[in-house]
Amino acid sequence: MRMGPREWLMLFALSLLWGGSFFFVEVALDGLPPFTLVLGRVGLAAVILLGAVRLASHRLPRSAGIWFAFAVMALLNNAVPFSLITWGQVRIDSGLAAILNATTPLFTVLLAHLLTQDERLTAGRLAGVGLGIAGVALLVGPTALAGITGDLMGQLAVLGAAISYAGAGIFGRRFRELPTVVTSAGMLICATVLMAPLAVLERPWTRSPDTHMLAALGALAAFSTALAYLLYFRILAAAGATNVLLVTFLVPVTALLLGVLVLGESLAWTALAGMGLIFLGLAAVDGRPLRWLQGETRPNPNQSSPRR
Repeated sequence: MRMGPREWLMLFALSLLWGGSFFFVEVALDGLPPFTLVLGRVGLAAVILLGAVRLASHRLPRSAGIWFAFAVMALLNNAVPFSLITWGQVRIDSGLAAILNATTPLFTVLLAHLLTQDERLTAGRLAGVGLGIAGVALLVGPTALAGITGDLMGQLAVLGAAISYAGAGIFGRRFRELPTVVTSAGMLICATVLMAPLAVLERPWTRSPDTHMLAALGALAAFSTALAYLLYFRILAAAGATNVLLVTFLVPVTALLLGVLVLGESLAWTALAGMGLIFLGLAAVDGRPLRWLQGETRPNPNQSSPRR
C-alpha cells in the first residue's frame, strides 16, 4: 500500500501532535500520577470524540463483536503501550526511550509480512526501517546509547510498547469500513474502562494539580489523543500499518524542529545527519523515488492494455 501526498501530509501532522505530547505529559506529571494521567488523557479524549460522533450524525455500533475488537485495540494501542512507556521512562532516559520506540516500524514490517497479504516485506522496506532507526539514534545523540547498559527492565518495557503498537497497527486494519471518528471513540471508551482500575490504585483524589497541569492534560487529550487518532485511523485505512507507524521516525524530527523554531535552540550537525537518514529511510520504505529513478519501466500487471 502506497502513501500519496495527502497521506504524507497527515503523517507529518500526526508527528506534530504526538511530538507535542511529550511536553504536555511532562507538565501534567508534576501534579498527576502516571496511570491517572493516562486515564485522564483517554477519558477526556473519549468525551470529545463522543461529541464529534453526534455532530457527524453517526452512531456507535451495538454489536458485541465490534466492541470486543475495540477493547483489543484499546489494549494494544493505549493501555499496554502507554503504561509500559510511562513505567519504562522512570527507569531509562527519554533519549534511549525514543530510540527503542523507533523500532516500532521494524516490528510492524515483520508482523505485516506474516499476517497480511498486501504489506509484504521487501528489501527496500527493511533497509528503510534500518536507516530510520539509525537516523533517530543519531538525531537523539550518541550519549543516549550509553544508557543501553542501564536498567534492562526499563528497556524491555519500551520495546514491549513498540511491539504492542505494531500489533495494534495490524489489528486496526479491520476497522476500515467504520467512520474514523466512531473507531477512535470506541477505542478510547474501552481504554478508559481498562485504565480506571489502575488509576484508582494511585489514589488520585489525594493530589491537587494546578491550572497549568490541568491545561496540559486538556491539550494532551484534545490534540495529542482525540485529533491524533482521527488522523491515525485515516492513514491506517488508506496506507496500511507499516506506513502509519513510520510516524515514530518523524516525532523526534518535529520535536527538534519545534525547539529550533520556537525556542531558538541550536541545530548540531549530528541532528542534521540524523534527519537526513530518517528521510532516506522514509523514501526507501515508500519506494517511489527508486521507481522514479528507474523510470517506472516495468508494466503494471493490474493495468489492462488499451483496446484496438
